[in-house]
Amino acid sequence: MNQAVDCPLRLLVIDDQKTMRSIVKSMLNSIGIKASTALPGGEEALAFLADPNTRFPDVIICDLHMENMDGLEFCNAVRRNRAYANRGVPILILTGDRDPLLHEVSKQVGAVTVLTKPVTIECLRSEIEAAVGYQFA
Repeated sequence: MNQAVDCPLRLLVIDDQKTMRSIVKSMLNSIGIKASTALPGGEEALAFLADPNTRFPDVIICDLHMENMDGLEFCNAVRRNRAYANRGVPILILTGDRDPLLHEVSKQVGAVTVLTKPVTIECLRSEIEAAVGYQFA
């Protein structure tokens, strides 16, 4: 794969497993996305998004199963909060869970898609492109 010019997109990665945050950030980096923030949970992510000094991300990648606030609760909180929902930021749910009902519920609360782990770099790239209409070089 040719190394693309740095992508202007900003991503927020939410996962309670440090290793998974690191893997996703590394995958994003390999496709040219250098501007990504990784947080350990939904509550921290909501606080991050509420900060008026923070540039809102172009895409959010969120784990489904997390402590305190899971991906469904996070997605629902973002979609129900006018300040967040009006931005229309795509939320991609990332999970090892293959239950089609959970995938459907994720979409019903506002996720644009559900990616099942293990996810490939090509799949991640394709889903980000589809979510925002951005073509990587």
